[in-house]
Amino acid sequence: MAVWHLERIVAIHLCISLVNVFTASVSASGVSAWNGHKTPGSTTPTTFTPFYVPPGAKAYDSFSPLIQYTGDWETVYSSGYYHKSIQSTNQKGATISFTFKGTGIEWFGTCDRKHGIADVSIDGHEPRAVDSYHDDDIPLKQQRIFWDFGLAYGIHTIKITNTAHRKGSSKLTFCDIDAFVVTRGVGSKYQDQSSIQSSQQVSSSLATQSFESLRWTLTQKGTTGVHAMQLAIISSSHALIVDKVEHNPLTVSGHPAWGALYNLHTHAIKPLSIQSNSFCAGGSFLRNGTLINVGGNPIVEGHTSSADFGDLNGLQAIRILPPCDSDSVENCAMYENHFRIRMASPRWYNTVVRLSDGSAMIIGGSKRGGWMNNATTNNPTIEYYPPKNIHGSNGLPIQLDFLVRTLNSNLFPIAFSLPDGKIFIAANRDAIIYDWKRNEERRLPQIPNGVRVTYPMTGTALLLPLSPSNHYQPEVLICGGSNIPDDKASYAISSQDPASSQCSRLVLTDKGISDGWQVESMPQARIMPDAVLLPTGNVLIVNGAGTGISGYGNVLHQVGASNADHPVLTPVLYNTFAAHGSRFSSEGLPSSSIPRLYHSVATLTPAGDVMIAGSNPNLDRSEVKYGTEYRVEWLSPPYMQMKRPEIVGLVAQINFGEEIRVHVTVPKGNQGEEKG
Repeated sequence: MAVWHLERIVAIHLCISLVNVFTASVSASGVSAWNGHKTPGSTTPTTFTPFYVPPGAKAYDSFSPLIQYTGDWETVYSSGYYHKSIQSTNQKGATISFTFKGTGIEWFGTCDRKHGIADVSIDGHEPRAVDSYHDDDIPLKQQRIFWDFGLAYGIHTIKITNTAHRKGSSKLTFCDIDAFVVTRGVGSKYQDQSSIQSSQQVSSSLATQSFESLRWTLTQKGTTGVHAMQLAIISSSHALIVDKVEHNPLTVSGHPAWGALYNLHTHAIKPLSIQSNSFCAGGSFLRNGTLINVGGNPIVEGHTSSADFGDLNGLQAIRILPPCDSDSVENCAMYENHFRIRMASPRWYNTVVRLSDGSAMIIGGSKRGGWMNNATTNNPTIEYYPPKNIHGSNGLPIQLDFLVRTLNSNLFPIAFSLPDGKIFIAANRDAIIYDWKRNEERRLPQIPNGVRVTYPMTGTALLLPLSPSNHYQPEVLICGGSNIPDDKASYAISSQDPASSQCSRLVLTDKGISDGWQVESMPQARIMPDAVLLPTGNVLIVNGAGTGISGYGNVLHQVGASNADHPVLTPVLYNTFAAHGSRFSSEGLPSSSIPRLYHSVATLTPAGDVMIAGSNPNLDRSEVKYGTEYRVEWLSPPYMQMKRPEIVGLVAQINFGEEIRVHVTVPKGNQGEEKG
C-alpha cells in the first residue's frame, strides 16, 4: 500500500493500484446531483482521471515553450493524453525545467511497468524521488505524479531529472511530461503566516500549575489530500476524512480519491477507496467501534463538473469502516455492498446519532441533492442501523412529524443522546426530546428571536459537560445560524445578509425547560461555525462567515461560488462555568489566515489540541477566492504545554456495573501527588 508522506504541502504520487474500485455506468437520463449547477464542458463525458484544471489554475501542455528540455525526448501521440501528446524519455539524466508564477504546481504523466523514478526539485532545493511505476502493462494516463501547493506566491522553477531506473529492474525506465497545472494564486488580504502564536493568561480547575508563561498557539502543518468535508477521529493515531466525489489531488486506483486516513503524528495520508458519492453524508460509531457513513448524493453526471465520474448513487449507501485502532492503517478499508447493505430510503444531509443500546438512529434528510429542503424532497422519517423491528415498522422508516413541522431549513438536524436514553433533536427554530422506545415527541420552547440553526442556516451545537457538580443534568448550547426566512427565494438572498451572533442554552430538565432558553451573543456573528468541547469543559468556537448562508451557487452576490462572505478568522472561547454575560472571550486567541466557510470541520484530537481543516464552497475543486482548502491547522490550548496527570496502573477490563478505583498522579507545580 502507498502512504503519502508530506512535507509542507507536497505530495509524491506512487502509481500503485491500491484497491479495486467498483464503478457503475452513467446514464445520460439521470438526475443532476447538484440541482442543475454546471460548469463549462461539464456535459461532455470524459474519463475520470486525476487530470483537472480547476477554476483559478492554468494548464501547460508538453509543447509549451516555457518548458525547457535537455537530453533525448520523444513526442508520443495518443487521444488519451492532454492535447493528444506527451514528451517521453528513457535517457538517464534527461531533464526538464519549467518556470511559473503562482502558489502551486502539479505534474501529470503516465504510469505503468516501463516507468520509474525521477528526481524533482523546486527552486534548487534538495530533490525528491518520485516513482511513476505502476504494476500493469496497461498504462494509467493523465496521472498526477507530483504536486506541491505550499509555495509562497511568486516565481518558481520545477526541475525534473529522469534517473532511468526503478527498484528491482536493470532496464532503463521512462519519464513522461503530459502537462503541468499551475495554481496561480493571488495576493491575499489575509495575513500569510504558517505559524501564529499568542499569549493568554488563563485558569483551570484541572491543575494547579502556573499559566503565566503559557499561550495559545496556531500552527499550519499537513494537508488532507482530499477535501475534509467530514472528519472523525478513529484512533489515537488517525482521523478519517470523507469528501464528495471531485477532483482531489490524492488518487486511488488511478482516479481521484474522496476518502483518506490522516496520521495525526506524522501527517501522512492514505487514500481510501469509496464506491459511492458521500457528498453530505451522516455518520456515527456503533458500540463495537465500527464507524458507519450513510447517505450522500446521486451519481455525478450530466450537469455537474465531471460527466463520467463512475461513482455509485450514494443516497441509500451505508459505508462501513471496521475498528482501525492500530498505528498501521495498511489494512484499513471502507466496506460497501450496495446489493445487501443499504438504507431503506434515500437521504442527503441526514444526521446519525448513537443510541443507548449501541445502535444508530438515522434522522431526516432529503430524498435527493439540492439546496433548501421542501415538501417534495423532504424525508421526514427515522430509521435504524442495524435495522429494528420497532413500533410495527418491520425495519422500515418511521414517520417523525417534527421533520414535517420544521420545513424548510431542517437538513442536518442537531441531535444528542441524553443520559436517560432519549434523543434531543433541533431543526430550523424548533427542538424536541424524542423517546425512540415509545415513539413520542416532547416539544421544547422555540429557539428565540427567529434564529434558524440547521442547513442552510447552519449553526453549531454541543451537549455541555455532564458532571457531579450539575448532577449530570443535560444542557445544550446552540450558537450561530441566521434569521433569513426559509421561504425566501434564493434570488432574494445575498451573501452579504448578516449571520446571527446568538447563542442559546437550555437545561433539559422539567425546571430548565420551563425556564426556557438562556440567550447571549458571541463577539462576532457566524454562519457555519464549528464548536469543540475542550477537556477543561469550555467550548472553542472556530470557522464560519459573518454574512450569507450555507452552500454555493445559489444566492445573489456570490464570492467565487460561495453563498457566504466575510470569514471569521479569530476563534472565541466560551467559558461554560462563568456567569451569564461574561462567558465569551477571544483574548489571546490567535487569528488564522485561512478562510473556513462551507464544508469546514474542527475536532478535538486525542492529544488535546484542535484539528481544523476543510472549506469548499464550490461545485468541484477550485482555486478562485474561497477555493478548495486542503491545509490543516492545529490550535493548541495552553494546557498542551503543561505536565499532564498520569493514571498509575491501568485497568485491563471493566465489567458492566463494576466499581473500580483508579490512581492518578496529578501534577502540582514541579511535584506530583498520588490521588485515588
